[in-house]
Amino acid sequence: MFFLFKLIKRLISFALLIAIILPLYAAGNVWYTATHTKPVKSDAIVVLGAAQFDGRPSDVLKARLVEAKRIYDLGLASRIITVGAGQPGDRTTEAASGFNWLKANGVAKRFIDSVPLGTDTLNSTRAYITDMRVRNLKSAIIVTDQYHCLRAMTMARDFKITTSCAPTKTGPASTKSSSFRYLVRETGAYLAYVTVGRHGIHLTDQIKN
Repeated sequence: MFFLFKLIKRLISFALLIAIILPLYAAGNVWYTATHTKPVKSDAIVVLGAAQFDGRPSDVLKARLVEAKRIYDLGLASRIITVGAGQPGDRTTEAASGFNWLKANGVAKRFIDSVPLGTDTLNSTRAYITDMRVRNLKSAIIVTDQYHCLRAMTMARDFKITTSCAPTKTGPASTKSSSFRYLVRETGAYLAYVTVGRHGIHLTDQIKN
């Protein structure tokens, strides 16, 4: 009986230790990726969607578009893919809003692909990767908020896409402006994906194969 009590106590202690260490480790990875990742020359630049207001990009989406235009001008990719559906009642989509902003700011429309699908990161990832496969594109630079980079890249890599990230340098979601709550929230979302969410991707791939 005493041995059983000690075993249960050790198991509880171990579980509590894991519950503390795992989130801290994940938060460290999210922060490190946000502050150290750099874009690598790729087949396409992917601008993940964010809110838009009747066709006008929100400050978060505009910061992503500005960064996408910057690295496009540097020649790091020859195409830009804008991603994102609309919300109920919207007359346009996040993807269309991004497409129009890029076109208005000097990117020829033949070099922009608009994928008006996805209301969350995983569904947006599925949508743009489907588009990339049709075009035989194998690698992507994901443009998104800094703390979002790790989760977005992890999802793309789970779909067998080579990826890097170009985090926004300005706007309300940059590390200089965003709150500690964003880091905590993104750490939780990343943990939820790697422990539960990615299972659905692997299961789907197994069914297709």
